[in-house]
Amino acid sequence: MPNHSQDSTEIDKTEILKALAHPVRVDFLEWMKVPEEHFSNQLHPLEMGICAKQFEERCGLSQSTVSTHLSTLEKAGLVKSSRVGQWAFYSRDEEKIAAFLSDLKATL
Repeated sequence: MPNHSQDSTEIDKTEILKALAHPVRVDFLEWMKVPEEHFSNQLHPLEMGICAKQFEERCGLSQSTVSTHLSTLEKAGLVKSSRVGQWAFYSRDEEKIAAFLSDLKATL
């Protein structure tokens, strides 16, 4: 059984590919890549990340569905989250994404 405890540079290709298998999660990552285009109405600075509520408003999915998608992306290491009070903010983990793409290119 593979060891799922990871340090900050390890990537789990299978976990990432599973996360990328859903089009909504791919949309989330694409939107986060250019947040000023997709979340310009967010009241908090975009540098904080994207508030989970913004995803709900943009895609029209329920809070619980959006939360599940964001959790899957976070578990795969593609996004990072931070909390400010009751709000959760999400941003892409560019280092992990680059490592995954590099590893994929080298091994596939």
